[in-house]
Amino acid sequence: MSSALTPFKTKFLLAALPDVPFDGWTDELLRRAAERLKVSKTKVDMEFPRGAADLATCLFLWATDETLKKLARRDMAKLRVRERIALGVRTRLEILAPHKEAVRSALTFLASPRQGLPLPKLVWRAADRLWWAAGDTATDYNHYTKRLLLSGVISATTLCWLNDTSPHHAKTWAFLDRRIDNVLKIGMTLGKLKKKEPA
Repeated sequence: MSSALTPFKTKFLLAALPDVPFDGWTDELLRRAAERLKVSKTKVDMEFPRGAADLATCLFLWATDETLKKLARRDMAKLRVRERIALGVRTRLEILAPHKEAVRSALTFLASPRQGLPLPKLVWRAADRLWWAAGDTATDYNHYTKRLLLSGVISATTLCWLNDTSPHHAKTWAFLDRRIDNVLKIGMTLGKLKKKEPA
């Protein structure tokens, strides 16, 4: 599965991230990163037409891309489905861990209607990619049900993670395990109900 970001956008994002805690997702953030990389404002405007909103969106696209790369190096066939999904969600948050404050501010920034509310689409994309990485090939109603349920897991676990001060985020991983157990039970129940529906 190809990357959602061009090499330039990835490089620019990584150059900008250290300044997010100080500048926030602002025009100043883009200016500093452009200066650091010695690229023109014209280039930046072309790559990020919506400015900081586009750059903040890149943070979550990048995290999902990096997660898929790491999962591709794992022998997923040896893991149960719930373990594959848990690993995907956990790996994504571990990748974002060095940029926790940037994630926090990006979520607040992108939640504004002024930014077009891209978060649901970003979470859905992450859920979709994680299910594919886990080996899911469903194309019926299960395809959408699984992604909807996992989107909820990703969102809730991310919020837990942002406020978790326990050693090595132990509370977050315990929370994640519980949520996935609940989701799998719901999924099984929905599957049984679907089978009982009259033809």
